[in-house]
Amino acid sequence: MPTISARLGSEEKAELDEVAALLSEDRSTTIRKALGEGLETLRVRVAVERYQSGDVSAAEAAQIADCSIAEWLDVSRERNLTTQLQLSDLELDADTAAEL
Repeated sequence: MPTISARLGSEEKAELDEVAALLSEDRSTTIRKALGEGLETLRVRVAVERYQSGDVSAAEAAQIADCSIAEWLDVSRERNLTTQLQLSDLELDADTAAEL
């Protein structure tokens, strides 16, 4: 497993240590979990921004968010996004389902 280092301020380090203690885990495990959850959140945020601006389709937003079209539609509904679902999105979803 590769090693990556990062500089943290004293407040960030204290918060990391506090969360690690709450989880009864070491810092490295806590950092990996936080990074995983944070990256997932960032992917969804970017997908929402690009979808709302009309830069990407529903299928492309789902890819950015690393989820299925159905999951993306749930995200869209939860966030009250304007639906920009197009016929090509449905065709792509149907093609994907047929491959399964």
